[in-house]
Amino acid sequence: MQKKTLTALLSTAALAAVTVALAQSAKLSDNVVRVGVLTDLSGVYSELSGQGSVKAAQMAAADFMAQNPSFKGKVQVIGVDHQNKADVASNKAAEMIDRQNVDMLVDLPTSSAALAASEIAKQKKIPALVVTGGTTALTNEKCNKYTFHYAYDNYMLANGTGTAVTKRGGNSWYIIYPNYAFGQDLNKQMVAAITENGGKIVAPSDATPFPNTDFSSYLLKAQGLKPKVFGTMQAGADLVNVVKQYNEFGLRQQGIGLGIGLLFETDVAALGQDAYAGALATVPWYWNMDQRARDWAAKFEKAFGKKPTWAQAGTYSATMTYLQAVARAKTDNGDAVVKALEGHRFSDFFARNASIRPQDHRVLLDVYTVQVKPKAQAKENGDYFNRVATIPAARAFQPLSESKCKM
Repeated sequence: MQKKTLTALLSTAALAAVTVALAQSAKLSDNVVRVGVLTDLSGVYSELSGQGSVKAAQMAAADFMAQNPSFKGKVQVIGVDHQNKADVASNKAAEMIDRQNVDMLVDLPTSSAALAASEIAKQKKIPALVVTGGTTALTNEKCNKYTFHYAYDNYMLANGTGTAVTKRGGNSWYIIYPNYAFGQDLNKQMVAAITENGGKIVAPSDATPFPNTDFSSYLLKAQGLKPKVFGTMQAGADLVNVVKQYNEFGLRQQGIGLGIGLLFETDVAALGQDAYAGALATVPWYWNMDQRARDWAAKFEKAFGKKPTWAQAGTYSATMTYLQAVARAKTDNGDAVVKALEGHRFSDFFARNASIRPQDHRVLLDVYTVQVKPKAQAKENGDYFNRVATIPAARAFQPLSESKCKM
């Protein structure tokens, strides 16, 4: 036993020495690694992402420097608002790279903004790790060498939630979706998952303005159609408005269930979990799923004053994964870091059994289908979900054989 313990200690020490040696020999542009958090700081996704994602990236930078003393003082985090607009995201991404010398982009909520920033990352040859944008185009027809899709995507959501709800008897749907890249793609993926599992769409899906506050006309239409499931592909503040009005119109009492494409913890908190009780969703992480998640969430809450969303946890994980790739590559050069990321396997508090598929840069990880608990079943503040199923990484995302990615 003593010999095994000594061997383990030596192995740990050797690993630490290698990491320090890598850091000492790393060639960094401007002698600094700059992480650019391009996010929504003022709009409908600012609560689920926003300043919380900036704080998460800062925590990752601090933890990385603490673990790698030779990087001390050499990692900086810059947060910028893209206002959920593709043109702003494109301009801000270019400005961050050209004027603020950022070496990577991370978070990127709003799919249209993520696609725009991804194109700039490609032109400038720096990695972009998309955490909160959902469109599958990022790993299909719009893929590129420098972009990685990190936490989730619309295929994952539909594969998890659309399949689960339909198989549980929710086999007739009327769907609304926000009219931009994310909503258009999620609607397509959800319809495919529903029909492939024997469900039907009772009327063509309706596109709604983005952002939007009044969904009454769509709810009235749902009352007339009488589907088993009213599917809402909105997210953030838009989803909160949909669910609030869904309850005000009494659709649940009329036997019309609620199908949610994308759900964050802040959405549940905004209305209280009884407004969502019974609804299914698929998520890559939640704060009290196990002790590893709880431990990180407690650190984040102490630093930020609120419990983390999975987007914020994902931003920490993505930032740390990037920084570790910089250490392995011994440089922050974009091409070298991309090579260090491709094929990388890891498992942290957020991404379990994870790997980075080199052919399309889809990050594969275990994900979870959850059901929102009634308030009466919550054991503590923020205890929102019962786990219905774990979907292994190998089955959670679009198979490579179906990918349209050509790098």
